[in-house]
Formats: sequence, C-alpha cells, structure tokens
Amino acid sequence: MASRGDELLAKAEKKAKSSTGWFSSSSSKWEDAGDLFQQAGNAYKVDGRWTESGKAFEREAECRLQASEKNDAMNAFHNAAKSYKKTDPAAAVNALHSTIKLIIEAGNFRQAADREKEIATIYAQDGYDIAKARDSFQRAGDWYKQEDANATANQCYQQAAELSADLGDYQRSVELYTTVADWSLTSPLTKYSVKEYWLRAVLAAMATGDLVLAQRLLDTFAQKDVTFPSTREAKFAKEIVDSCEEADVERYTAAVYQYDQVTKLDNWKTSVLLRIKKALEEDDSGLT
Repeated sequence: MASRGDELLAKAEKKAKSSTGWFSSSSSKWEDAGDLFQQAGNAYKVDGRWTESGKAFEREAECRLQASEKNDAMNAFHNAAKSYKKTDPAAAVNALHSTIKLIIEAGNFRQAADREKEIATIYAQDGYDIAKARDSFQRAGDWYKQEDANATANQCYQQAAELSADLGDYQRSVELYTTVADWSLTSPLTKYSVKEYWLRAVLAAMATGDLVLAQRLLDTFAQKDVTFPSTREAKFAKEIVDSCEEADVERYTAAVYQYDQVTKLDNWKTSVLLRIKKALEEDDSGLT
C-alpha cells in the first residue's frame, strides 16, 4: 500500500509532466506541482523517510525556479538540506550550496553566511571532512564580517583556527587566532578572552617550529595590552618558548604540568603541546 508521501509524489510528478491547457499558464502548472512536491516532502518527514523527503523538496525547488519563485526555491532547497542531514550529508551540502547560490544572487550575504556555517557544521560532524569544514567556517566568518556581524564572525574564525591546527596548518591557525584576538580587544564583553587566543596563537607558532615567530608574537601582544605579560597564559607561553630555546625537556614538562594543575588543559592544547614536546625531544626537531 502506497504511503501518503508516495501518493503525493506521484501526483506532483504527473502535474510537472502535464501539458499546459487553454485556460492555464505554464507558471501555474509549476506552482501547483511545487505545492504537491512540498506536501510530499512533509509527508515523508512524518514517516521518517528523510532521503525521500529531501528529494521531494529538491523537486519542489526545481518547480519553484521554473515558476520564477526564487525565494520559495531557496526555502525548498533549505528544507531538502534539513531532511538530508539525517541520512545523507553529501546531499545536504549540495542542497545548501544551491540555497546559497540563490541567496547570493539576492545579495543577502548574512543569510548566505548562516547556510555556509551549516555546511561547515555538517563537514565537522564526526570528522566527515575537516579541511572543508575549516574552509566553510572561514568563508562564513568572512561573510558575517562583511555584514558587520562581528561576534558571529569571530565564532566561525575560532572554529576555523582550531580545525586548522587539527589539519597541521599551524600557520593559518596563528593568523586566525590573532584575528579573533584583535577583534575581541575592541569589546569590553570579549576582552577577557583575548589572553586565551594569544596563548593559542603562540602555541600554534611553536608547533610550526618557529621560535622567532613565537617570541615576536609575545612581544606584539604585550604592546597591544600591557597587562598581558602578567597573566598566567603569557607566563606559561613564555616558559614554553624559553624551555624550547634551551632544549630543556624537563623544564618544558614541568611547565606544562604546573599549568595543568591550575588550569586544566583542553584537548586542543594537549594535542599541540604533545607535538611541540615530540619535536623538542628529537635531535632534528627544527625548533630554532
């Protein structure tokens, strides 16, 4: 027995393939077919048939475009993506790309940023595609910044910075954390978090094996905020740099242990610090 979704889908397909009569326009045909595909998509959602739901919404979007209803097509593609997310991440991303294309044509970059952030989240989930997740977070951040949504842009840049380090692209991680910190300095509500971003930037620089860059960052950050050198984060970063300059593994290990006793290291810092320590322990570490 055919489900309600199957019945509506059959009606929608029949309508879409029908010829235009004497007293009806091509536009009305596509509008009617689009309505039926939308109903089919919703019916499939009720039944938990997510892939069929996504396909029905995509067919709706095609009909909306035939009827020159671009706003409705945007919504249909987005509904398709939301259904596909349950079962088919790649199809969800494709539907979101179709949504973004229409949104950009309409000049709504804030909404485009929202959809790009969705793409980034899909790629990041369960490590589906970390590189594409990083790039999408950064692209979303750029669009948010363009629309003066700076706080949301910063959140995206933070995600991109963290994922850059996961990918071993520590140079980009340094650049992104510095960008995040620079904006955070401008707001009393976010200024308190700057020392954390600066610490991460220095650690990422250390992970590239560039002690000169790490020291230059510490000097630059101290000029931007004269209170920074007195913070636990700055003192820890300085101790890490100094112990690496002296190739003193014991001093390095003690510094990490002591910091962790007061401020528990998160997974990101732990991973980066282990990389730095491994390089420090090797004769050809590249830390110069």
